[in-house]
This record gives sequence, structure tokens and C-alpha cells, in this order.
Amino acid sequence: MNKQNIVTTTLEEVQERIRRDGSRTDWARVDAMTDEEIEAQMRDDPDWKDFIDVDWSKAVAVYPQPKNPVSIRLDSDVLDFFKATGKGYQTRINAVLRHFMQETLKNKKAG
Repeated sequence: MNKQNIVTTTLEEVQERIRRDGSRTDWARVDAMTDEEIEAQMRDDPDWKDFIDVDWSKAVAVYPQPKNPVSIRLDSDVLDFFKATGKGYQTRINAVLRHFMQETLKNKKAG
């Protein structure tokens, strides 16, 4: 995807556009669909192929927080593993650390 084709829109701008022009979503058609029809369409959508069988029941909303630059020493194999997963590896390292933090805090409350 070429960055010059990306348009950034705020939530307020989207809401104003919907108020002004109406929604372009055919909600009556969506409401008339069965869960089976929705799932079949998702299975046919190549953008969903890697996510269709994910258990979303434990998903949580993650809101971006300000980041603090730090210097950290990691074992080279750990760093190589995350770098091999592609762009955004630092974000994934942060997610793993966040999960560890949340599980530790949850266990402290339970114990």
C-alpha cells in the first residue's frame, strides 16, 4: 500500500459525514443475514483467512499509551525471534511484557 493513498480521518469527521450523508451500510441486509451466512462470507474473505478460527472471547481493547524510550539488553535469540516476525516487533515485545504484567497482577490479587 502506498502511503500517499492513505487518508486519515478522525472519529468526529466520520460521524459528521454520516450525519450529513447518511450511512452507506445496508443495515437491513446485514440484519437479515443469519450467523451462518455471515460466517460463510467471512470464510470466503481472504482478509479473514488467518483470523476466522481465532477465539475472540478473550480479546480486549488496547488503547495506545505514550511510550518511554529505554535501553534494554535482550538475549540475541529473543531479539532475532521478534525481529523475524517483521515490522512492529517492538510493539509485539511490549505486548508480551504487558501480558506478563497483567497476569502477575491478576495472580497477586487472587493470592
